Amino acid sequence: MRGKLTVPMTSDAYPSQIAQYVRARWRALRQDTPLAADAERDTAVIESSAFEQLLSTAYQASLLHEETRPVTFRLLVGGPESLDPKAGPPSGLHRLVFDAPRAYDAHELRRLSPAAKYHRALIGVRRAANDSFEIWGVLHSGPRWLQQASGGRTQLTPDQLLIVRVTGPGRLAVTWGETTLAQVRGGRLLEASIDVCQSAWFAARFANVRAEVFSLFEAEQRAALVMGSRIPLDRELTRIITQQMLKRLVSVMRAAHHGGTVVLIPPNDAASLLAPDSPLRLKYRFADDEGRRRYRALMLASLRVISEGAASLQPRPDLVDWSVYQRCSSPAVAALDEAIFEMSHLIAALADVDGVVLMTQRFELLGFGGEITGQLSELQSVRRALDLEGTTRESESIDGVGTRHRSAYRLCAHLKQAIAIVVSQDGGARFIAWHEGETTYWDHDSADGADI
Repeated sequence: MRGKLTVPMTSDAYPSQIAQYVRARWRALRQDTPLAADAERDTAVIESSAFEQLLSTAYQASLLHEETRPVTFRLLVGGPESLDPKAGPPSGLHRLVFDAPRAYDAHELRRLSPAAKYHRALIGVRRAANDSFEIWGVLHSGPRWLQQASGGRTQLTPDQLLIVRVTGPGRLAVTWGETTLAQVRGGRLLEASIDVCQSAWFAARFANVRAEVFSLFEAEQRAALVMGSRIPLDRELTRIITQQMLKRLVSVMRAAHHGGTVVLIPPNDAASLLAPDSPLRLKYRFADDEGRRRYRALMLASLRVISEGAASLQPRPDLVDWSVYQRCSSPAVAALDEAIFEMSHLIAALADVDGVVLMTQRFELLGFGGEITGQLSELQSVRRALDLEGTTRESESIDGVGTRHRSAYRLCAHLKQAIAIVVSQDGGARFIAWHEGETTYWDHDSADGADI
């Protein structure tokens, strides 16, 4: 379900193709995952002949403009009767039902889109008696869902709702709960988004660093003679916290529309890259003190306070994992979580300066404003990964990209363990690494459109 598949299509074939694709993925999801009884309502919608009209109308609306603004919106597909009429933000949906339904067409969606702003509201649609669709009202969600979409620990009740998202001209996604069934971007029908941070290859690059953090934490606990009184920690916790920080970093860089490059290197490579003959020349270098190692200090402090705070939870957990971290209401945990995410904003701000931000895989900040010199070997092509693990790739010339991307490709070909994150001015984000003997990139994507 995590792979990425490109399907050639024409604009005339689009509605039937994406509808068929969603149906196939929905059937597979129902076989693989026990679904609630409410899912049968969504099955009837997805399997209906009117589903193609639902998607086609949303797609046509995406090509319109409201005055000078692109049309963006989220559609909740389902009637108001399944929603709590007393609920509302920050944790629920505030439904407002029209006294008479409106026609479901592209121009009605265009007119409603300013009132149902993408980040805070949805437009409610349902099947009508004639097997078409109608607009029944609007729903206010508030922005809390974005905290998870773009990195955060806020725990929301997972509503298993069928949503159609339009994030720009020709950009449409169909989701059910947290599962992306299909999306179309740039004329390509995509199976699912690629969140590179969730890949096994990416996690493996940081395995030694995570082990170091846990070793330091456990040594602290033994020295304080408190190991036996603390709840054990899930070793995946640091990976997920860092993953959320990186999602926030990419989201903030995208929102700036400036573009930038962040390069992560193994700690053992730091000395050579800071040397005078390095292929990367840093204009602004940070002194070797605790300031540039703040992220590791914050991570150790977080492990310390969550292991203490979890003991007061009811019921008392047997293991402190991500779900425990999310629901822990300790002010100390919340303060450290905020401090970690401030690191995302700091790194993104450094990336606004022309040049590379250089960090170790411990997220130790070495400097910024880095220039990748011309002494590295030139490349003619790179590989584009078509799935999360890069098992399927296609060759691509580098002629179509700018200096920022070409420099990152060359650096990753030279430093085989480096990872570069390159964000374009238009919001595109690529993760670049030497992978299975080739310089390879992944288009890091956010199917929920949290970055628009």
